[in-house]
Amino acid sequence: VQLVESGGGLVQAGGSLKLSCAASGRAFSYYAMGWFRQAPGKEREFVAGISKTGGITLYADSVKGRFTISRDNAKNILNLQMNHLKLADTPAYYCAAEPQISIVYVPQRSNEYDHWGQGTQVTVSS
Repeated sequence: VQLVESGGGLVQAGGSLKLSCAASGRAFSYYAMGWFRQAPGKEREFVAGISKTGGITLYADSVKGRFTISRDNAKNILNLQMNHLKLADTPAYYCAAEPQISIVYVPQRSNEYDHWGQGTQVTVSS
């Protein structure tokens, strides 16, 4: 599966952005999906994940209540709605995919994912 992120940009603190990840290739519904972010010099961190059917969603504590992950398996699209953005939400965001047999398991570690997009930059200004 090939993944292409879009929707990043510059936004003021408190504002909103919606990231999207378009998938092509093998059936999108085979894959659990995740969003990660990585600041320069830091490890890639889990932001949110969703099971292959969309029934299970998980969030990092730092974004819980502010971000919403969703997917449209008919359109092969993964979304991340980000509200009440903070300066700490600034780094590059990456979508990731991993085929799953389970309909409930959502990988949270970056080394559990084999497929990655190229990333999209989010910059939150004060």
